[in-house]
Amino acid sequence: MRTPANIAKHPIHPMLVAIPIGLWVFSLVCDLVLAFGGTSENWAIVARYTMVGGIVGALVAAVPGFIDMLSLPAAVKRIAILHMSVNLTVVALYVVNVYLRVRGVESSTPVWLSVIAVLLLLVSGWLGGKMVYVHGVAVETPPEPARASKANLT
Repeated sequence: MRTPANIAKHPIHPMLVAIPIGLWVFSLVCDLVLAFGGTSENWAIVARYTMVGGIVGALVAAVPGFIDMLSLPAAVKRIAILHMSVNLTVVALYVVNVYLRVRGVESSTPVWLSVIAVLLLLVSGWLGGKMVYVHGVAVETPPEPARASKANLT
């Protein structure tokens, strides 16, 4: 089932989601290094900047994701709406997280927000995988002759 937000038949949303996921996971790693003995304040600075980059990256990735969602059949759209809702919750958690850090909150709350957000990213990834691997979203089946000739090669 091809989705409308694509470049040369490649869906855009999956290309972009790696950016915020990587940045947010790395921000949590920075927090954990600092919490478990890191002595440089640079870990906190890098964590904050990677969070901001993740927020921007997620909002950019959300645009083609939303365009794709509008084209889905009702059964899959329910999963997509849940996927989107979880992702927007993650973005909101990181916005609050950055705000707390900029205000200089000296507690473990920002780190716990990061842990919760990354766990929610796992849930969101599972939902995204369900759309692709169970329902075939953004998966284009090759034409019959190509499948038949490929079968003859094995």
